[in-house]
Amino acid sequence: MTTRSDETLMANYLLDLGLLIREKAFEAKKSRDTSIGTTDYDYELGHLMAFYEIVSLMQQQAEAFGIPLSKISLENIDPDKDLL
Repeated sequence: MTTRSDETLMANYLLDLGLLIREKAFEAKKSRDTSIGTTDYDYELGHLMAFYEIVSLMQQQAEAFGIPLSKISLENIDPDKDLL
């Protein structure tokens, strides 16, 4: 049985996790952008693509479960526009 404190804990976990993933995704984009023309470019591009997949999947699953994206800190981010 899930208690109210469990629900609050899970909600806070998802909110924080989404925020951390969002920050790391934008960091990965900066790293990709600054690596253009270097031997690190392929690695940084792959790293960014991993975050693209994670953000996209988390948003799709939230929508499928009727969870507002603001509850997982992934509102106002469009992976296709912001991470590619």
